Amino acid sequence: MSLHTQYLESFLRSQFYMLRMDGPLPLPYRHYIAIMKLVKTGENNWSLPELVHAVVLLAHYHALASFVFGSGINPERDPEISNGFRIVSVNNFCVCDLANDNNIENASLAGNNFGIVDSLSELEALMERMKRLQEDREDEETSQEEMTTRFEKEKKESLFVVSGDTFHSFPHSDFDDDMIITSDVSRYIEDPGFGYEDFARRGEEHLPTFRAQDYTWENHGFSLVNRLYSDIGHLLDEKFRMVYNLTYNTMATHEDVDTTTLRRALFNYVHCMFGIRYDDYDYGEVNQLLERSLKVYIKTVTCYPERTTKRMYDSYWRQFKHSEKVHVNLLLMEARMQAELLYALRAITRHLT
Repeated sequence: MSLHTQYLESFLRSQFYMLRMDGPLPLPYRHYIAIMKLVKTGENNWSLPELVHAVVLLAHYHALASFVFGSGINPERDPEISNGFRIVSVNNFCVCDLANDNNIENASLAGNNFGIVDSLSELEALMERMKRLQEDREDEETSQEEMTTRFEKEKKESLFVVSGDTFHSFPHSDFDDDMIITSDVSRYIEDPGFGYEDFARRGEEHLPTFRAQDYTWENHGFSLVNRLYSDIGHLLDEKFRMVYNLTYNTMATHEDVDTTTLRRALFNYVHCMFGIRYDDYDYGEVNQLLERSLKVYIKTVTCYPERTTKRMYDSYWRQFKHSEKVHVNLLLMEARMQAELLYALRAITRHLT
């Protein structure tokens, strides 16, 4: 995260406040909640401030797992190592190399089947699509009905991006020959089947939709959190805004680039996977800007972070710097956290009313 210092400061302020500053939960409880995989009901009911504190902590660490695994801190099986595992840093660089951005994009190109020319043309094509989308948005307005149809299509397709232990459910995927090695987290859980579940069953005709306009972070979640757990709302809001607006106006070697459409597509695609829809967003942009391998990476790192592999990381945006891919992971992490908070806080609001 030190590659993006403004965001890191905001992140650390929020985490420090949750774990160390005044709050309804005792300090040992906070750390225990931070490492749970399961929540058990007991005889003693929690107060609403305690519940909100716990929900924020859980959402924070669920999302943080996506960032940790997505940024390359992931043990993968290696038969040449005696214990069978090695710590993989992305592109076989050590952590210090990653932090200093030492020619990561060149190493990535050398380690796969794609040439520099292909990667450059891929980058140029992405930039051209971004430019065309911006121009189209100014020239014509998509009907509300068409925008709804595009969201439903993207939502349904997201259910098939990743399934089980392989990528075979994604037709003709770049990862068809990859077995996903699941990190051994069994020591931390009692139910081996516990984990992410799609918000709807495949084959269902009408998939549930969480309309963001009915319950937004800005108008509803923020005020509820701040009322029951003082000041954390401001810290979280600062963090969400920071990562959503964070830009250096660059893409790989190109400068003076407006990346707004791309950042918005990444953030909204994560919410789309959780069934959250923004009425004023055209989800056709997601399909044009996020290539197949990137969607596989997003679904995996967001929903099954322990299955993330180096090959997935290397497969998308091969010409981009490591710091730019870390930027993607920051967006995914915060979008994941906000999505979880929206569902939890909406449920608490309904309980109150």
